[in-house]
Amino acid sequence: MKRCVDLVVSVAALVLLAPFLAAIAYRIRCESPGPVFYRGRRAGRGGRAFRIYKFRTMVVDAELLGGPTTAGDDPRLTPLGKLLRRCKLDELPQLINVVQGEMSLVGPRPEVVEKVARYSREEKRILNVPPGITDWASIWNADEGTVLAGCRDADQAYEQIIRPTKIRLQLMYCEQSSLWVDSKILFYTLLKLCKKDWLPPELDGFEPLATANWARAQPW
Repeated sequence: MKRCVDLVVSVAALVLLAPFLAAIAYRIRCESPGPVFYRGRRAGRGGRAFRIYKFRTMVVDAELLGGPTTAGDDPRLTPLGKLLRRCKLDELPQLINVVQGEMSLVGPRPEVVEKVARYSREEKRILNVPPGITDWASIWNADEGTVLAGCRDADQAYEQIIRPTKIRLQLMYCEQSSLWVDSKILFYTLLKLCKKDWLPPELDGFEPLATANWARAQPW
């Protein structure tokens, strides 16, 4: 049933959003030389690698110029890329990954293959479900770029202040996974886009990242 819902919703969304997606693609090509999409390697269900679709928000070959974590003030970001990331529009092409069966609408965000190789035994449980476009961690961590802006080492800051809670929430999703939970997460994700400082009752006890600006004062 989950796969049927994913397929119907993602195909419908791609059809309805096609003119909007084409307009974004056109702006990317006009602003910065290079491909429209970023096709990074990610670990899917069972740890199988696949190529994710994202609108390119950085200069070409950005991975050769810095680490995998991107702060909001990362010089590799293009002006349009900053806007796309802030509004989460760069994630929309992942609907293609959903149609192809590599991702789901809801599920733990897919991690880079190299990081998954270092997962602990418990963390590998995250790979038991398909990765998704949004999940509990995505709602909690809705503006990662702003949180990490100003950090001298965005990768280290991510490991210290974001990853522990992100893993907890991803494991929580794996334990509670159901169509009802998926429906709530999709609704909450849309609500979060409109109310940046809001968190659903299911995330009571998880400190909002918006209050974590103290990270900028740390030696990262």
